[in-house]
Amino acid sequence: MLNSKCLALGAAMVLSLLGTAAMAQEKPVAGAVKEGSLKGKTLTFVSFGGIYQDGQVAALKEFVDKSGVTLLNDGPTEIAKLQAQVESGNVTWDVVDTADFPPYVYCGKLFQKLDLSKLDVSHIPEGQVSECSVPAMNYGVVLMYNAEKYKDNPPKSWADFFDTAKFPGVRGIDGSGDFTGGLLEQALKVSGGDPKAMTSADIDKAIDVVRKLGSDTIYWKTGAESQQLAESGEADMLMMWTGRAMTAVKNGAKYAPAWQDWLVVMDQMTIPVGVKDTDAAYALLNAYLGKQSQEVLTQTTSYTPINNEAQPKVDTSVAAFLTNTPDRQKQGYKQNIKFWVENFQVAQEKWSAMMAGN
Repeated sequence: MLNSKCLALGAAMVLSLLGTAAMAQEKPVAGAVKEGSLKGKTLTFVSFGGIYQDGQVAALKEFVDKSGVTLLNDGPTEIAKLQAQVESGNVTWDVVDTADFPPYVYCGKLFQKLDLSKLDVSHIPEGQVSECSVPAMNYGVVLMYNAEKYKDNPPKSWADFFDTAKFPGVRGIDGSGDFTGGLLEQALKVSGGDPKAMTSADIDKAIDVVRKLGSDTIYWKTGAESQQLAESGEADMLMMWTGRAMTAVKNGAKYAPAWQDWLVVMDQMTIPVGVKDTDAAYALLNAYLGKQSQEVLTQTTSYTPINNEAQPKVDTSVAAFLTNTPDRQKQGYKQNIKFWVENFQVAQEKWSAMMAGN
């Protein structure tokens, strides 16, 4: 009788251990793809087009080949289009790359709250996973200056960018869409304000600092335009996306970066509310977060990988503008996301009014 009980107990323990092992095996691993797991299924991936989306598709090639999924591409990402899909109950976008703020502003409304048990986020930099998104890549907004104009007395910070008396010259500012929270925080600091204790009234103060740069300020509308401003020398100081800054320098622009307080920026990967196959969307996301996928992404786009084990093979000119080195991480400036999410509509209206000349 005792032996029977012992055998039964032993069998139960074995089954328990096997169950635990099976659960451990099922835990997602970033980049892992099950052979044929999505055969016959179709996913639509949405991003911003161009070299960037081409690089993302290249990063997902192994996922497509192994899983057997048919991957369609659409874009550019437009919140109004996604909202129409969600409200109509006919969501055709499965995974969407968005700008920085939308996953915070529309979390739970347009974008699903993520089930992190279905994703391996262990290799993503601290603080970059939100309730409704994981980063798509990292990049920065950096102050670039004309090295030939400023020579031995170059600008070193955003305070210098806003100081037209000590550093005269034409400025170039991102006017491509939404306001840049980090830039407005730097402007607020110039006026004596504290970005960590911002109020809605501080938005006006910050925008006023930008407005006072003067009428010769150029508000570029695309990354290509910002690059052209550097390569032509038309602007003396420019806020630029690091990828565009890198390309301009490679093309011969006599510009150099002032890295102090470069603005930390990332695109976001999201799953819309109402997708038809959530598990397939998670599978794509998890594959995208893998080491090899992120290496391919950086090698094809020059954007910084978000997997901290990734070791992309890039030349020195690209490596100089990657933002994941210890030195760059120390110099980076992270905007007050909580404030900007809570005040997004107000800030956007005030920024748009300034852009319209009001």
